[in-house]
This record gives sequence, structure tokens and C-alpha cells, in this order.
Amino acid sequence: MNFQVDEIGGVVPIGNGIACFYGLNEIQAREMVEFSSCVKGIAFNLENENARINVFGSDTIIQEGDLVKHTGSIVDVPTRKAMLGRMVDALGIPIDGMGALSDHE
Repeated sequence: MNFQVDEIGGVVPIGNGIACFYGLNEIQAREMVEFSSCVKGIAFNLENENARINVFGSDTIIQEGDLVKHTGSIVDVPTRKAMLGRMVDALGIPIDGMGALSDHE
């Protein structure tokens, strides 16, 4: 039997795309985090009394008390020629309605 232990934290006030959180004592600056609503974000300002996450996407579905977990990976957005002339979000996912990025380039 295999068990996986994840460190989780909780969201306290959120607004303007910034979520304050508690817990996650092992989190790193610029680490990708995921909220229980599957929205992702990047951890920054890791002071004990003022830990914050910059939310990628809509913060309206994230509520105070929601769970957040760290992923162990630093945010890294790959770039390639297929992105030229395209509109992508902060994670490099196309948002221009022109479909997925080509993997051939």
C-alpha cells in the first residue's frame, strides 16, 4: 500500500487576484500552487504574517477557507515559435480561440 502525504494550507482573505494563506510551511517563493477549485497560482511574499499567492485566472471561485496545496515545482512557462502571434495566459495556455499550440514547432 502506498501513501502520499501532501502539505495543505487554507485561504484567508482574497481579492484583486491575490490570496492570503496560512500553512504550507515548506513552500518556496515562485512555487506553483493549486487551490481546491483547480485554479493555479504562484506563491510570493512568504512572510509568516503576510503569505500571499498571485492567482492565475479568476479569483471569484476561490473562497476564504478553501484548501491550497503546493506542487513542489517552480513556475516555468515554456516559449516556442508556435506562440508567436498568439494570445496566451500567464501559464502559456492559448486564450485566443485559435486552438492548441502546435507541437511541431
